[in-house]
Amino acid sequence: MKLEGTYTALVTPFDETGALDLDAMTALVEWQIQSGVDGLVPCGSTGEAATLTHEEHTQVVRHVVEVAAGRVPVIAGTGSNSTAEALSLTAAAREAGADAALLISPYYNKPTQDGIYQHYRSIAEETGLPLIIYNIPGRTGSRIAPETSARLSRVPGLIGLKEAGGDLGATSQTLAASDEDFAVLSGDDSLTLPMLAIGARGVISTTSNVAPVEMAALVRAGLEGDATRARSQHFALLGLMDALFIETNPIPVKTALQITGRIPCAHLRLPLTEMAKANRDALEKALARRTGA
Repeated sequence: MKLEGTYTALVTPFDETGALDLDAMTALVEWQIQSGVDGLVPCGSTGEAATLTHEEHTQVVRHVVEVAAGRVPVIAGTGSNSTAEALSLTAAAREAGADAALLISPYYNKPTQDGIYQHYRSIAEETGLPLIIYNIPGRTGSRIAPETSARLSRVPGLIGLKEAGGDLGATSQTLAASDEDFAVLSGDDSLTLPMLAIGARGVISTTSNVAPVEMAALVRAGLEGDATRARSQHFALLGLMDALFIETNPIPVKTALQITGRIPCAHLRLPLTEMAKANRDALEKALARRTGA
């Protein structure tokens, strides 16, 4: 599987009772594909995987696979701080038809670098599904070091890294030391452009939930070496990117999708809560500026 382009980290729509809204998910997936994204990532952080049951998790992955119907790859979020649980979720995603899996680095446990390596290696060996490792120390409490990413890049089945560490220097070290077939994708929307400049091959994006055409255009321009066009797209999206992270993800992006009519309900499961009014007002202004309203 070739990793390149814009992959949307999908929200998981719920109805007003908090149950899965698969009709809303169907509409969102169809719109994303028609808008030109290169792949879909259900059940990640943006998809509120932490509050989905295992049954719901598999149901969402299977539904997205069925709706996508092979038109774009589906990369299922299957990470856990328990290696056994991550193995189970990854095996279920494989059975549901996912093309690959994205696994957050084990959180809370704060494993050593060798523990991180052994975690990913064992899942790759036991499941046979292409895997993407995910470095996001702001959520996990530990960081995947560049030398660990490089070591993992040589494990069969580990095809890439979603990098959300916010450190371009460390990302440069990772790119320099990793196998050349190992794809690094941005996990920070606002850092996508500079990451493309140093060799990243795309983004797993929250912003593309709301602006798939524009985010795909930014990445395409960057990959084609059109710095002027990529920079223009980056600055056009910057205000929206900032607004979508004014509170904890996915609170703003879900709210934005409801405001724009893409999902009927912005219900969030506790401990996530409705946006504060001042922040919602700022989000509405950013959305209005984007549409020229």
